Amino acid sequence: MIRLDCEKDWLLLGHADHAALAGEFARHWKNERFAPPEPFAHLLDAVSRHDDSWRQRDAEPELTPEGHPSAFSRELVGTYEAFEDIDLAAYLGVRGGATEQAAARDPYSAVLISMHTVNLLTEQADPDTLDAEGRDLLDAFVAGQRSRQAELLKDLAGRGMKPEHLMAEALRRGFEFLQACDSFSLLVGVDYPERSALRHRHPFGDGNAVEIAYLPLGDRRYRLDPWPLDEPELVFDIPYRRVAKSAMTALEPFRAAYANAAVEPVRIVVTGESL
Repeated sequence: MIRLDCEKDWLLLGHADHAALAGEFARHWKNERFAPPEPFAHLLDAVSRHDDSWRQRDAEPELTPEGHPSAFSRELVGTYEAFEDIDLAAYLGVRGGATEQAAARDPYSAVLISMHTVNLLTEQADPDTLDAEGRDLLDAFVAGQRSRQAELLKDLAGRGMKPEHLMAEALRRGFEFLQACDSFSLLVGVDYPERSALRHRHPFGDGNAVEIAYLPLGDRRYRLDPWPLDEPELVFDIPYRRVAKSAMTALEPFRAAYANAAVEPVRIVVTGESL
């Protein structure tokens, strides 16, 4: 879940809706300077559905010890405190479920989702907060994900997937594309107020890679520079649920308020032009 702090309420966005927003962004990634990576249909599945396994967990949201919705927030941009105040085994179960749900429909997508998960849990997270048992559990999970990636790639080769799409460079490009679209959705989802960038550098058509800056303009308008999309300006509707902070008195009232909250789309504008 993603949360946006308002004066009297929280705006809450489920993981699956966040991924769907990332997928809509991915659909528009093409212009005279930027080309979408290949094989695009499989990449789009990975971007759009990389958090499908969170649906049940988001349907029964948790509260932090401070009485806030347990969710990604502005404070976590640039960090990934995956191991704070969580049931690690359950958390890894959800992460592993994302790989397996994708594997049942699109093994190539599953490889990219697994690569994303491993990156989150190794390069972006701090395992020092774990005890020895937790660290062993994490290490075993990461090793299992890497082994699963190898199995899926072998299966894809046997199914006749083009060899160039199974090469390390193509997989790396697809993984970085997923993370770029994911970071866009996270930044706008929390209305991040400071300059940032989409994850990784991305190639122009000539192969030269650049950082794509994220520049908030206010009033839910955001600029990307250089501009990677196919229209000069795009509009997206983010389907939050609004839950009053007064409902945070205990877990069950919060869950009931969340379950009964109507979807409240918030419109954002993304542009390649400065004000």
